[in-house]
Amino acid sequence: MTSHKLALLTAAALASAGSLVACSSSDDSTSSEATASQSATEEETSSVEEEADPSSTDDASTADASESESSAPSVSVVSTTTMLGSVVGDIVACASPDSTAITLMPVGVDPHDFSPSSAQVADLVTSDLVVANGLMLEEGLEDALENAESDGATVLEVAPLLDPIPYGDEHGDEHGDEHGDEHGDEHGDEHGDEHGDEHGHGSEDPHFWFDMNRMATAAEIIGADLAEDNGDVFAECGSKIADEIRSAEQDVRALLESVPADERILITDHDALGYLAEVYGYEVAGTVIPSGSTLAEPSSADLVELVEVIEDEGVQVIFANTADPTTLAEAVAAEAGNDVQVVTLFVGSLGGPDSGAEDYVSMMLTNAELISGALNAN
Repeated sequence: MTSHKLALLTAAALASAGSLVACSSSDDSTSSEATASQSATEEETSSVEEEADPSSTDDASTADASESESSAPSVSVVSTTTMLGSVVGDIVACASPDSTAITLMPVGVDPHDFSPSSAQVADLVTSDLVVANGLMLEEGLEDALENAESDGATVLEVAPLLDPIPYGDEHGDEHGDEHGDEHGDEHGDEHGDEHGDEHGHGSEDPHFWFDMNRMATAAEIIGADLAEDNGDVFAECGSKIADEIRSAEQDVRALLESVPADERILITDHDALGYLAEVYGYEVAGTVIPSGSTLAEPSSADLVELVEVIEDEGVQVIFANTADPTTLAEAVAAEAGNDVQVVTLFVGSLGGPDSGAEDYVSMMLTNAELISGALNAN
């Protein structure tokens, strides 16, 4: 009996052991299969990554190279007037947004009468390019510009490069016989010496920005100059801004040409609208200050003569300048009577916020609206 039980126990033990071996073998097999599968997956992933990596690296390298080739270096450009500052700022922002564009003259300042601070003089010397108007517009800046150039600054004067017109070119010829001869001997030579030589203006008119096509050409010249040392993108942006100015000029033309031809007569505070008169068929019949500079001073005889011109021509508007007091213009208007009004234009400077003349193009559009609105109302 005991022997039979031992046999049963032994058989059971052997069966149990066989079962355990079978389970262990099954587990080992499953584990091996899982490990093999994982290894195969890792090898496939590694293989895919190895295949993808070279292409990814090449793409990144190409992108970096492309970015390096297309990006322009950072430059520092100083402009003298607010009109030039607006255009130069647009070119620089287009070509190299990290660059610096500085305008020396604050908004509302007369360019004839501006003098720089010592910090502004330092900006001239350290800049990559100084863009100036030239033709003696910046009378108070002449010495600073010359000194900066002597210290190594590059100064680009744009007005002399834009086929400047002479002062009084064809505007006023019709009145030359009527009023010029009458007062020429008495006032002409006297004021030629007093105003012309005293304030250093030559025979060429510096107020070129009143011809938007000339300003567009200036944008191209400035862009090309910057491109010489800083990449073609500056020339491309100069051309882009020039195209925008030429496009806007069509709107200005439509406004100014809406005035009947026989009403296109201008009386201005100083001789600054010659380019506008030439381009759009206007006539500058007289000026409150008989000079291209606001620093000149009219005599009593000059003002009497101007009142005669206004009365003879039936002029109803005197166009003044936001950058200078309107006192003299208002006095002439009052003397002329007949409800002559004074309309203030943006002549030597852009306007401030909400003025409608915050940049060059808007300044020209606003001036065209003011001129056409005043003359068409007569």
